[in-house]
Amino acid sequence: MPQQFQLPLRNQISAPLLAALLVSLPVFLQAPLVRQQPALASIFTLLLLAIGILKRGTWGNLIVGFSGSWLAGCVFWGWLRLHPLWHLPVEAFALPIALAGLWGPWRQAGQFYLGALLGTACTDAAMALCGVMPLWPQVLEAEPAAAQQLLAEAAALVLQPSHLLVVTIFAVGMLCFSRWLWLKGQGCRVVAACLATTLLVDGIFLFLALLSPQFSGLV
Repeated sequence: MPQQFQLPLRNQISAPLLAALLVSLPVFLQAPLVRQQPALASIFTLLLLAIGILKRGTWGNLIVGFSGSWLAGCVFWGWLRLHPLWHLPVEAFALPIALAGLWGPWRQAGQFYLGALLGTACTDAAMALCGVMPLWPQVLEAEPAAAQQLLAEAAALVLQPSHLLVVTIFAVGMLCFSRWLWLKGQGCRVVAACLATTLLVDGIFLFLALLSPQFSGLV
């Protein structure tokens, strides 16, 4: 193969695209693993962190930032999932480190973590305003068949006119803020990608919760 086509994969994927892929990963990989083996999933954080530190560069930075989000997700969904008010505090455990890292060589790690955290905060706020939070522990405690029904009911609740207005305001706000960040330049595009991808993942989750709850990853 000619040398010009032998580019390393890390040079073919931009930082925003990699950030978007990492934001999507927990939906497809972490959720089922944490349900079965929360301790193993948490220990996997060490491997992610080691890979990120050794790799350095853009990939290494983003993997380090992702490891913080991964660990928070493992802790919450593994042991605290019945307590929705703990979700955001647990997800924000590394916030001081991420903020401090913005002025150092690991700034992209901090940008990824902050973008993912901001997306989580927007999602949780919208859920709270739509009255979905009380159904959260009910869905997770119920038997599979009942949980699927409850999840579908929660999704239908979001589509009530007043709640749909709330969701629309959050979605438009997230998109506008993502666009503003994107136009600020490369340093903000990781955060923009995290926010936009969170919105996309939330939309897919709502669609699945309405039509095929068993494939939502939550039950």
